[in-house]
Amino acid sequence: MSLLVLMAGWFGVALSTWAADNVDDPTAVFAVPPRDGSHDFDFLIGDWKAHVRRLPDRLNHSTAWDVYDGISNHHKLLDTNANFEQFEVTSPDKKLHIKAQTLRMYNPETHQWSIYGLDLDKGQLDAPVVGEFHGSRGEFYNHQTWKGRVVLVRWMWLNISPTSARMEQSFSPDGGGHWEVNWICELSR
Repeated sequence: MSLLVLMAGWFGVALSTWAADNVDDPTAVFAVPPRDGSHDFDFLIGDWKAHVRRLPDRLNHSTAWDVYDGISNHHKLLDTNANFEQFEVTSPDKKLHIKAQTLRMYNPETHQWSIYGLDLDKGQLDAPVVGEFHGSRGEFYNHQTWKGRVVLVRWMWLNISPTSARMEQSFSPDGGGHWEVNWICELSR
């Protein structure tokens, strides 16, 4: 008997023994360990210039955008992967002003981020958008009520580099079938 036939036989026995041991999980052979995304937002730490376009009349086919410029500063919290953003932008005519805070926290069990909007002036914490990065694109979702109607919300992080990044918020009135971008924040250093 040749060595090749013996090795093939041994491999077949080993594979069938392994398969019998893993009968409770038929996908075990295809399981990919979850990706550690705990450093996905490290690129954001530091101070940025922020340019924002905001669509105030949403889900109404509006094309009238408000424009703002200002700052977006991000800091790690207590030597963890959690980070906190202070955000402040104003329209060129100084009539419109947005001040906001964001808390991002990573869950090592689910390998997902929860991103909370905070209104420190009103003492309110928004429901988080939850998601993860795939390559250099992060997608985060939740549901929100807009003008009495529940809509699906998506935040996406795109075009990430050491000197630029882009975050877009979109609403979907039909469960993700169609999306309308209503907030674009372009960051630069």
